[in-house]
Amino acid sequence: MSHAITDKRPSTLRGASLPKWSPYAFAACSVAVAIGIGVAAGLSSKIQWGLIAAVLFVLITYGVAARVEGRRQAKDRIATSFVWVAFLIALVPLVSLVWVTVSRGVKVLDVYFLTHSMGVVADSEPGGGIYAAILGSLEQVALATLIAAPIGVLTAIYLVEYGRGSLARAITFFVDVMTGIPSIVAGLFILSLMLIFEMQPFGFAGSLALAILMMPVVVRSTEEMLKLVPNELREASLALGVPKWRTILKVVLPTSIGGITTGIMLAIARIAGETAPVLLLVWGNPFINANPFEGAQASLPLYIYQQYANSSGSGAAYDRAWAASLTLIAFVMILNLVARGIARWKAPKTGR
Repeated sequence: MSHAITDKRPSTLRGASLPKWSPYAFAACSVAVAIGIGVAAGLSSKIQWGLIAAVLFVLITYGVAARVEGRRQAKDRIATSFVWVAFLIALVPLVSLVWVTVSRGVKVLDVYFLTHSMGVVADSEPGGGIYAAILGSLEQVALATLIAAPIGVLTAIYLVEYGRGSLARAITFFVDVMTGIPSIVAGLFILSLMLIFEMQPFGFAGSLALAILMMPVVVRSTEEMLKLVPNELREASLALGVPKWRTILKVVLPTSIGGITTGIMLAIARIAGETAPVLLLVWGNPFINANPFEGAQASLPLYIYQQYANSSGSGAAYDRAWAASLTLIAFVMILNLVARGIARWKAPKTGR
């Protein structure tokens, strides 16, 4: 009888809680009040309205949650509110940048623009295109990848599989230092070598500087991917009498190849927009130069800089700079999408 009475008692472990739609209601209320305050105070900037709405959203969330759910749950909700507000604040400049680039870049972005070069077209005149810049960027980035990717992957394999003692610590230290060096420093290093050997600007010199910037990124990303490979796989292979180099080649690398490839693709995206090394070492060329080992070359980042710097107020040069910027953003976005696709494709299959 006592058990039956106990079972009929309502549970006191579950307190009152706000409905799931409450954050949306708080957000709508905050926006409405912020608009009212902005209009009443004569604030013309939408950014000011948004900041007022963000502050009101946090305050309203905490006040209502503290009254209905208690102070402890209100602290949890206010932390969540801060996360959402920070996300939206970070999203504003990104969306603004993409919107401005797309709206201004589509004015001259067409097949003609992508398949023709500047040639004899002056910077202040309409016409011309970025074919030479696209060709130069692809060649310079490809050569930098051929240099940096093998060196970076092999360095990471040494650090994870063989590295012990002072040599490994020294390599790790210098990789950390190289990760933070400005791109202009890498360009000045290659430029000093060119001056010593009395060499003229050429595309491969830019590739060398880009490879210096790319290598530490590849080393770090590959190192982390190799560390994620379970030691049980290595031990099982070694227990069967397989040499260590063959274990790395047949077991460790295939297991982590998705993450390694993703890291390399992201490193390529990182160097694709570098301007300073190319400005120092490649110099730019309005005509098509398909040989990266002789003569000045063009590249997309350098083309954007030159069109903006030499525009002299010309709308045509500004439009070409924005269109080239949109092309570069699209190129980097495609690389990121390819990296995500490779990561999903090569991810270890899990099952029950």
